[in-house]
This record gives sequence, structure tokens and C-alpha cells, in this order.
Amino acid sequence: MIATLTPAQIEYLGSQRLGRLATVRPDGSPQNNPVGFQVNAALGTIDIAGYNMGASQKFRNLAKEERVSFVVDDVPSVNPWTVRCLEIRGTAEALTDVDSYVEGSRELIRITPVRIIAFGIE
Repeated sequence: MIATLTPAQIEYLGSQRLGRLATVRPDGSPQNNPVGFQVNAALGTIDIAGYNMGASQKFRNLAKEERVSFVVDDVPSVNPWTVRCLEIRGTAEALTDVDSYVEGSRELIRITPVRIIAFGIE
């Protein structure tokens, strides 16, 4: 089942530049990487692109295990203490020879949300 991002969640993601993508390595161990991203509102997905993406371990990890977790969070205030967090659990595709939002990149990871956990955003 596909989960849908709310307008507030899409707005929050649009205000952030960096997230963390967790994938599963072929030996079953987790790998977590900071990544730039973009919301693909037309598809309801998160797109992750970057220089030489196709050669990255996170891209190769998806050949064996498509399940991922993607987290974006921040602390907009320390007085009062305020935390915002959005975790997207879902499946990811390692796409090649596609148009990307990063100039010169023809690969990207596309995450389809299955479960969305959020706090401090709505």
C-alpha cells in the first residue's frame, strides 16, 4: 500500500536540503548516508540524485533489497525546544538513464512511501 505525503509534509520537505537514506547492504548490514533530495509531487515520491550516483554503494544496495528508510529532521528552536521529524519507510528503485534534477546525472533513487511517521510538522 502506498502512503501519501500531506501538503504540510511536502512543504516541510521543500524547506530542507539534507536527509538520511538507510539501505541494506548485500551482507544484511545497514548503511545510512546523508543525501540531497527532491519531492516529486507529480508521482508522490522522493527522488535522490547526485554526482556518480550509479556507482554509489547505496545505489547498488537496491539491487538486492528495495526496502529503505529516509529521514529528514531539524531543530528549529532550542527555546522552547522544538524538534521536527519526518520518516518515510518504503521501497526504492535504482533508476538509470533518466532525467534528474541534478545536472549531468542520469541515475537516481526513487522512494515510494509505504509508511510515513511525522511529528512537529502538522
